[in-house]
Amino acid sequence: MPATKLLIFGSPKAGTPLMLAAPSIAIDLPLKLLIWKDTSGKVWVSYNSPEFLKARHRLPAEFVSVLAAVETLATKAVS
Repeated sequence: MPATKLLIFGSPKAGTPLMLAAPSIAIDLPLKLLIWKDTSGKVWVSYNSPEFLKARHRLPAEFVSVLAAVETLATKAVS
């Protein structure tokens, strides 16, 4: 198996309001960031974007900023 790391992060303080607004989002919490290497040695960072999660769970727009942490961590992971 190629090198792979799964980072899992979140907090009840951030996640509870999301689950109250859209209970189905519980399936995607805590947030996850997958860092993996393909067979050619290239490293990838994969995650569900805040906009994807908003659409998937019909999350009200005011909650999307709470999910932005995943993009911040992804940016730091590749720099």
